[in-house]
Amino acid sequence: MSYCSAVERMQPESRKELHKKYHDNHYGFPIHDDNELFGRLIMEINQAGLSWETILKKEDGFRKAYDDFNIEKVAAYNEEDRERLLSDPGIIRNKLKVNAAIENAKTIIELQKEFGSFEKWLEHHHPKTLQEWMKLFKKTFKFTGGEIVNEFLMSIGFLKGAHAEDCVVNEAILKHDPMWRKG
Repeated sequence: MSYCSAVERMQPESRKELHKKYHDNHYGFPIHDDNELFGRLIMEINQAGLSWETILKKEDGFRKAYDDFNIEKVAAYNEEDRERLLSDPGIIRNKLKVNAAIENAKTIIELQKEFGSFEKWLEHHHPKTLQEWMKLFKKTFKFTGGEIVNEFLMSIGFLKGAHAEDCVVNEAILKHDPMWRKG
């Protein structure tokens, strides 16, 4: 069952609305802001072992805890910041995931220096198969297994599959010319 049809069947209504907001407005749409790309990567990493619903409920907490996903600020986090994050009930308090966010911010800064932006780094490597993307992410970033890489790339329009072809949101995404169409 696709996420598209699953959202329509969700109950109670509050749960359905949470997922529908993400499904209709974010999932699969291209992101052109490096901080938002970084934020989506943080959220996908934190979803590992948990439900996406848990992450959606904590999105505001993640934004607040990680300085609105500001790459420069997160890259400069120190031990005091790590401790603050590990005691913040508004996010997932997992040491490996917190450390990955900080280290990945530092990596993205290096990619920005070399390629101009995180988005341009992604574009530079497009198109790739999922297996090739997984190898590249594993070599480049912390805490990026296959499912994380797949969902991250689908959620930002680099890999096809975020929506069923007959989903009305899929038609809206096509108007934004996602990268998977350029492959």
